[in-house]
Amino acid sequence: MLVRTLLLTGLLAAAPALAVPPNVVVIYADDLGYGDISCNGAKAGLTPNIDRLASEGLRFTDGHCSSATCTPSRYAILTGEYPWRRQGTGVLPGDAKLIIEPGRTTLPTVFKEAGYRTGAVGKWHLGLGDEKLDWNGKIAPGPLEIGFDECFIMAATGDRVPCVYVKNHEVVGRDPADPIEVRYDAPIPGEPTGKANPEMLRLHPSHGHDMAIVDGVSRIGYMKGGEKARWKDEDMADTFTSQAVEFIKKNKDKPFFLYFATHDIHVPRLPNNRFLGKSGMGTRGDAIVEFDWSVGEVVKAIDDAGLKENTLIVFSSDNGPVVDDGYKDEAVAKLGSHKPAGPYRGGKYSKFEGGTRVPFVVRWPGKVKPGESAALVCQIDFTASFAALVGRQSPIPTAKDSQNVLQALLGADPKGRETLIEQAAGLAVRRGKWKFIPASGGRKVAAFTNSELGNDPEPQLYDLEADPGETRNVAADHPEILDRLRKDLAEAKETQ
Repeated sequence: MLVRTLLLTGLLAAAPALAVPPNVVVIYADDLGYGDISCNGAKAGLTPNIDRLASEGLRFTDGHCSSATCTPSRYAILTGEYPWRRQGTGVLPGDAKLIIEPGRTTLPTVFKEAGYRTGAVGKWHLGLGDEKLDWNGKIAPGPLEIGFDECFIMAATGDRVPCVYVKNHEVVGRDPADPIEVRYDAPIPGEPTGKANPEMLRLHPSHGHDMAIVDGVSRIGYMKGGEKARWKDEDMADTFTSQAVEFIKKNKDKPFFLYFATHDIHVPRLPNNRFLGKSGMGTRGDAIVEFDWSVGEVVKAIDDAGLKENTLIVFSSDNGPVVDDGYKDEAVAKLGSHKPAGPYRGGKYSKFEGGTRVPFVVRWPGKVKPGESAALVCQIDFTASFAALVGRQSPIPTAKDSQNVLQALLGADPKGRETLIEQAAGLAVRRGKWKFIPASGGRKVAAFTNSELGNDPEPQLYDLEADPGETRNVAADHPEILDRLRKDLAEAKETQ
């Protein structure tokens, strides 16, 4: 009773019209760029469900993930800490140990301590277990040890082994008579690989991705056994979406937090047959259509349960877009005039804006006025912002980089953050309309993906209002701005 009283008190302070705690659902896409949805400039009709969500909510034009790759962004959204502060938060192999330590305050524990039922469905990619993890036994620690009451996940990505689902602490459909072996250090003797047995493949790699063969697709890493537990790629969206809908239905009578992290549109792109050809842009576009369907099903489940007015939905993506990310799926050839990053430069892996500026929508009917916001907001702020939403009074020392931007998320504050540190292969700084990328060496374009990385031997400064595409480096014209942003970066690095 005390928890609920405190919860309602906090909610009433944040929004006086509230009478009950809102459900919160985070819909998290994978590799979906700012320009990949119709309401951000893609061709009309590509993403009708996302567009409807945006028309009923607040669409942010300066919304960000923390990083231009998946694992660090997922670390940031769940912990409220910049991932570059910690070793081991880069893109993880499928057999990595859990990188969020149990016991710390996380986004799900914020909700759980406020009386919410918490669930994680979809892509995880934050590690599972410890160095001694056995895929044939209890899978722990994992999501349940960092604040989720239940989970139905994939360990890493579709292009990495193990290619099985994990429900709570168990591999789904595991057969004790067919033990699972996962390795990343060396091939498993007797097992075919994409490199040695290309004739067994139905989708061929364009670079890398030539190790274990699962479902006719070669992956990263090596796997043996678990034949009955292995997923079917074309059924993945259906599987995850049905689990998310089930979670909503069974928890409709109590406050809940759902973290729904889909695999679309990450490689390998193998959408269900009913979506093939729907986009006119090949399987990457068809995977966007499939993801849009997943969004529609989850929103429909919320609305059909009578929860529309009492559910805050956040829709976003873990990083910017990439077209060729390892498989010959004609994504480049069939891209046409489509611009996955919209007006922004770069994409996945890049320090340019296209790396972290992503689709970002908040819908909460009656509480969030539909429209558009130019506020600078980031997923790293969810921990502090939603802590304020549920009335948490105590600070969260481990979420040191998470700021309370709840009023911006609700549309009451047009500004949002003052500054933001963006991460790719290095760091960049945002302050208002200005973007600073420190001088750096290395490739300017990724070897295989053709993504612009943002590296340059000279410091780069861009006025994003006048030049959203970051085409004119004005560092020489504004030394005082350059110094201010250098100071912002130094101060961020000094924070302990």
